[in-house]
Amino acid sequence: MSGGSAWTGAAVAAVTAGYALFSRRLASTPVSAPMVFTGFGVLIGPIGLDALDLGHDAGPVLTLIEAALALLLFTDSMTVRRRDLRTGGFLPLRLLAIGLPLSIGLGWLLAWPLLPGLTLWEFALLGAVLAPTDAALGKTASSSPRVPALVRNGLNVESGLNDGLALPFFLTFLAAIPGTIASEEGVGGVFWRALVVSTAVGLAFGWVGGWLLTLARARDWVTGDWQQVVVLAVAFAAYSVATAADGSGFIATWMGGFAFGVALRKGEATHGKPADGEPGKQRPANLAEYVGGLLGSLSFLVFGAVLLGPTLEHLDWRIITYAVLSLTVVRMLPVALALAGTGMRLPTVAYVGWFGPRGLASVVFGLLLVEDHVPGIQLLSRVIAATIGLSILLHSMSAPYFADRYGNWFDAAKATTPDLREAQDASEGFGRQHHGSRRLR
Repeated sequence: MSGGSAWTGAAVAAVTAGYALFSRRLASTPVSAPMVFTGFGVLIGPIGLDALDLGHDAGPVLTLIEAALALLLFTDSMTVRRRDLRTGGFLPLRLLAIGLPLSIGLGWLLAWPLLPGLTLWEFALLGAVLAPTDAALGKTASSSPRVPALVRNGLNVESGLNDGLALPFFLTFLAAIPGTIASEEGVGGVFWRALVVSTAVGLAFGWVGGWLLTLARARDWVTGDWQQVVVLAVAFAAYSVATAADGSGFIATWMGGFAFGVALRKGEATHGKPADGEPGKQRPANLAEYVGGLLGSLSFLVFGAVLLGPTLEHLDWRIITYAVLSLTVVRMLPVALALAGTGMRLPTVAYVGWFGPRGLASVVFGLLLVEDHVPGIQLLSRVIAATIGLSILLHSMSAPYFADRYGNWFDAAKATTPDLREAQDASEGFGRQHHGSRRLR
């Protein structure tokens, strides 16, 4: 390791330890982990100390961010239960089934007049990259006890699942752009390998891994610590095999997490072992969530260094306008349409619409575009970076204030309206421990 790389590594370790030491104190402030790590990334990037450059460090950087997203996709889908989509499930279902496709489509359409020079499929790709949401950038909005459980649950389930649902759109649009690596397979090839093969690989590894862990737990063959290692191993096995088959490791881990979680819960019903861990012991997914969260935080550092920093030197009114519209119109209008007829009040629709931050999934997708040499990558990367950077700032800073104001409205409305839709009981089965970058404050 060169002297410069060693000092960079030491600085990254120092900022990570520094945030960890003050994490509880910062949890009650608008300063989030993504803000800290992104700011530090800008500092050590090309416009700052020039200690981290994607051109020289592409391999390790992309491995880190891909591992982060793979782990978080696996643990997000692993923890989804049918009860999350049963009581109060209309909210995440509508946001995912109606809001997400509409956001992709609207992001596509608005890019057309604002970003000349890009192709039709590059417009579509931009819409897909910026459609997934990340609850970490405004964690208070989805965790504050003052916010009704129905809304908290809906935002958390949406954030956990929409990145996986956006993946097929992302891969299909990428394959349709001439000159990219994905285009060599063609849309049909990508559909077969990325969707069909990857789904099969993920389901197979997830189910078998979950069944084996259930068997080992039932016979007391495995300790609590090593249960958590199994989760990591299954996630990376699914990712590696799907990638080796020229498929999508992300789709494999996402589907694998579903199958793994179902297998664990079936084991719980059969053997009486709690799928989320023995009473008083850690859950099997804890280690994977911690590791994924840490890698996710470091991914924001990389984002600040290699995407946001250079973008700050080349901002123009078109990029800024699209970023603002992406965080407002492109998110809020589809949410309003998705929630039409549900009985949700206007303050709730506005609250859910505003808290659709762009985070880790968009960072990973953006860096994958750099790796794939998309023809319009220079403009695309600037728009993506500006949108995510603005989201990190605005959503992190506004979450405590708006959660409090929305909580005040809810308390008053509940007191005068006994059958308030937002007061409906909601299962919070998706309520993970929220470790790591996506769930850290």
